[in-house]
Amino acid sequence: MTRWLVTGASGMLAAELLRRLEADGEDVVALGRADLDLRDTRAVRRLVPDHRPDVVVNCAAWTAVDDAETREAEALAVNGHGVRALAEACRAAGARLIQPSTDYVFDGTARAPYPEDAPTGPVNAYGRTKLAGERAVLETLPGAGYVVRTAWLYGAAGRDFVRAMLAAERARPVVDVVADQFGQPTWAGDLAAWIAALGRADAPPGVYHATGSGRTSWYGFAREIFELAGADPARVNPVTAERFPRPARRPAYSVLGHDRWHRAGLPPLRDWREALRESDVLVRG
Repeated sequence: MTRWLVTGASGMLAAELLRRLEADGEDVVALGRADLDLRDTRAVRRLVPDHRPDVVVNCAAWTAVDDAETREAEALAVNGHGVRALAEACRAAGARLIQPSTDYVFDGTARAPYPEDAPTGPVNAYGRTKLAGERAVLETLPGAGYVVRTAWLYGAAGRDFVRAMLAAERARPVVDVVADQFGQPTWAGDLAAWIAALGRADAPPGVYHATGSGRTSWYGFAREIFELAGADPARVNPVTAERFPRPARRPAYSVLGHDRWHRAGLPPLRDWREALRESDVLVRG
């Protein structure tokens, strides 16, 4: 049996991962921020070896994208320096580390899916701090570090685009949604299942992309949500990103390729539409 340590235990991805691992009968230790703050490097280096995990999945992160523009040092303390301390603790404990990351490490100028080895170039502070965390894992644990980039994540816990669209559908006759940004909606339940599979597999370390297969725009995503919720998708109105200016720039194109999964002997995540239909998010929303 694999012994797991999951940080950031109250977050969206962690909630799904813990549910999956516990259903599988795995030995799991879950640590929330009150138990382990990544900014406390001494506690990180002490607590991880104490638990003697085989695999650590770091779901703890600064995720406030827009706030990071004016508080980059604080975001870096968690997403960069804290991850490095965790990687060093995993090295001392002889544990593998799975570090979720983001499509925001790319600049969004591509016109074909980004492969795992594509050059990075984040256009916002959040992306820069997550890239620092990626580098910390790969440099500190070259033989036992896994970076799992995902995007457009939604799930039963926390705030997400699906829940926002369901609320907008109830409140407004017409909902304006950005149609010129493209990516891959990813259900946290599917991502959790594949992280669990990666932790058990004899897969080579390095970078993996774990997003729903296919691609769409936020507008296309919203129309699918409306339709599955029994609402008229024609009530979704396409607009450009300029309609909703935000402090942090978003990549216009965030479609990720999944070739590394095939080389590791693991299939990529299923089509995003199928996952949305079978997720429990619409029911709970």
